[in-house]
Amino acid sequence: MANYSLPEELNFRIQDLPPADQPRERLQQFGVRQLSDSELLAVLLGSGIPGLSALQVSRQLLTSAHRDLHLMARFSLQDFRRQPGIGQVGAMRLVAAFELARRRDAAQMRKGAKITNSEDAFHYLRPVLADLNHEEFHILCLNRANKLLGAHLVSRGGTTGTVADAKTIFRMALGHGSITSLVLAHNHPSGQAFPSEADVRLTRKLCLAAKSLDLHILDHVIIAGRDYYSFADNDGLPE
Repeated sequence: MANYSLPEELNFRIQDLPPADQPRERLQQFGVRQLSDSELLAVLLGSGIPGLSALQVSRQLLTSAHRDLHLMARFSLQDFRRQPGIGQVGAMRLVAAFELARRRDAAQMRKGAKITNSEDAFHYLRPVLADLNHEEFHILCLNRANKLLGAHLVSRGGTTGTVADAKTIFRMALGHGSITSLVLAHNHPSGQAFPSEADVRLTRKLCLAAKSLDLHILDHVIIAGRDYYSFADNDGLPE
């Protein structure tokens, strides 16, 4: 990868760089995997504004996200628009790129998904829940072989919680005739990967209700960005 320093003149443009150092030209010549994060973002943005090249805008964007692409993936259209040099079209390109990445991950897991442990559940649910700025409660319905019969959004809430109604959960679950077990899941937008007292109470309530329906709750997984908490892996599911 070529090393270069940006000219400090205010009116610097990407075109002022030698062709071999321009992101689009470097992509064509060396391939997409040779580009840095800022160069890839500059290609998506396409152009900057007077006084700021697309590459400079991209570097500022990375700085605002602490150079963490997982954090940037949680940016909304409005969050991107607030960044200097990013207009409506550029913001839409960025949110679309991150959404495509999420859908790719989700599609890989959905092909014959088998959920046998908390890691399987996390990898399945991460593309759906990890980047949300609000809480959602989901269930995964499984047959006797732990094959996924269906995944359902139960409820959507705010930044601090959502309501998970037992009647709604088991009505959805029993819609699958061959269901024998399910995995409960919700996210913590705060990034804190441990259960609240309310999470523990809800899990206990749902485990008790499942027994009366001859269903088994395998786990309750809390997704917190790149991390997760599993009731089954820690203190076990409440009796």
